[in-house]
Order: sequence, then C-alpha cells, then structure tokens
Amino acid sequence: MQLIAELASFSPERETLLTVGVFDGIHLGHQHLIRRLTQQAATMNLLGGVVTFNSHPQNVLSPQTKLARLTTIEERTRLLRGLGVELVVPLDFSTEVAALSAREFVSLLQVHLRMRGLIVGPDFALGRGREGDVAALQTLGQELGFTVEVVEPLISSGSLVSSTAIRKALSRGDMRATSKFLGRYFRLSGPVIGGMERGHVLGFPTANIAVDSDQALPIDGVYATLGHIGDKVYKSVTNIGIRPTFGEGERTIEVFLIDFAGDIYGEKLAVELIERLRGEMKFADAGELSAQISRDVEQARSILK
Repeated sequence: MQLIAELASFSPERETLLTVGVFDGIHLGHQHLIRRLTQQAATMNLLGGVVTFNSHPQNVLSPQTKLARLTTIEERTRLLRGLGVELVVPLDFSTEVAALSAREFVSLLQVHLRMRGLIVGPDFALGRGREGDVAALQTLGQELGFTVEVVEPLISSGSLVSSTAIRKALSRGDMRATSKFLGRYFRLSGPVIGGMERGHVLGFPTANIAVDSDQALPIDGVYATLGHIGDKVYKSVTNIGIRPTFGEGERTIEVFLIDFAGDIYGEKLAVELIERLRGEMKFADAGELSAQISRDVEQARSILK
C-alpha cells in the first residue's frame, strides 16, 4: 500500500501529538487549531505534527465537484512550519486510503508516526464513510491508547472562518474578506512565461504567470497587487481574465510591475492580491485600453502606498 510506504518514510524521534486534514489555505481557523496543537505538544513533551493531504478528498470521492486549491502543498508546508509545527506529513489521498476504516487509519498513525494524541475540530471525521467522528475516535483512543482533544472552530465577526468562506470571497473578488480570513494576503505564484507581448505595445509590459490548473483564482478583473521576485517587492497591477478587447479567450494572469525594468522570463513571480480595482472590460481600441491602464496604475499606487 502506497500509504504505508509514505508513512514509513517518516521516523519521528519521539512520540507525537497530531492533527489530520487538508488544511487548504492555512487560514485563521487552521492557525487557531494548530496553536493549540503546538502548545499541547510542548506541555506533553510530544512532537507536534500535521498530517495533510496533497489533494482534497472530495476530488477523489466526487471528482464531478472538484475543488480548486487555495495553496500548494509546498506553500502549506512552509506556512505550517512557520507556525511551529515540527512534523509535516503530506500524503496522497486515494480510493485505497478512503477505503480504510477509522481503526486501520489511526493504527497506522500509531505504528509509523508514534501517535499519542489527536487534536481535531468538532466536525472532524476520518475513515471509510467518515465513520471515525469525534465520539468514535474517543472510543478508539480509550481502547488503543491515544487521547482526543476537540478544539472549537474560530468565529470572526460572526462568520465561521473556513476554506469555503474564502472561496466564496474570491468568487466575489472581495480581497479584504479573503485577507481577513487568511490572516495574510491571498497569493498566486508561478514561473514567468512568454505571452502575446501586447503590453509592450500598450506601454505597460506585463509578465504572464503560469499557475497550476487546479489553483483557485478570484473573479476576473484588475487588482492592485504586490509582486515578489526573490527578496524584492514591487507595487504592481495584475489582470486576471480573457482580455476581451483582443478577443483571445484564454484566461491569463498578467502582472505589470510598477517602476520595474528587466527580463524575468523563467523566474518565479508571486503576487499578493490586495484589492480589486475593477472588472475586466472590453475597450473600443488599444488607445482606450492604454488610458484605462494608466488610471489603474495610479489607483494602485494610491492603494499600495
């Protein structure tokens, strides 16, 4: 079984306190639970660990309702380690994993990850058919020798902080709500690839970012952003959409780095989306579009100062 091989590649130096889940986005609700995990692990002299899945279980169990991801596994791992998690265990979720009973799954965690305790949310469940809910896990824990602690979810301004809430905010282009739920700016990143170079003609050369096909994107439009190249940060304007003025149809992410000159093809560019300036519009000609971009740049400068 691939799962056993993946788990066997980790050898914790001491017994662990774990939480299990996708943790897509590592939003404030996740951070709330993970703070409890790291605090309790330190108190109990255990290694604090997170078992996360490379893809959402829903994408395996119900591929017709596939969820776009908020964070790559690499970014998720970086963020988790930044929160003080000592052990990050990324696993592939498969139909084989989905078929395991709750007892089988937690037994594997005990054998390979030396699990002594679990910390979960009140609606958490694992195992075949989600049979391992909190009550079932507590019963298993008494039998198999591990603790189960439940952490209540985080409510912010009357709203439950969740990946679903973040996806809804993105669908509206509401970057302020997205940032509030994440506790940081929403970020897109990828290598800079060649484009149609229309930006050069318009006087605003842009860098096209290639993001993974399953990356969650906000609604099409123009955004005030911060562009990151290595350790340098630039004010920027980012267009997400199909460029209707030119009738090209393919969705792209184009970034104009303000006050920047240079060739960055092939380099990794990350953008943090600060605020949506406007929706994508079709203009009568390139001159009208160029004039609007000038206004977008000035508005972005004002927001980003």
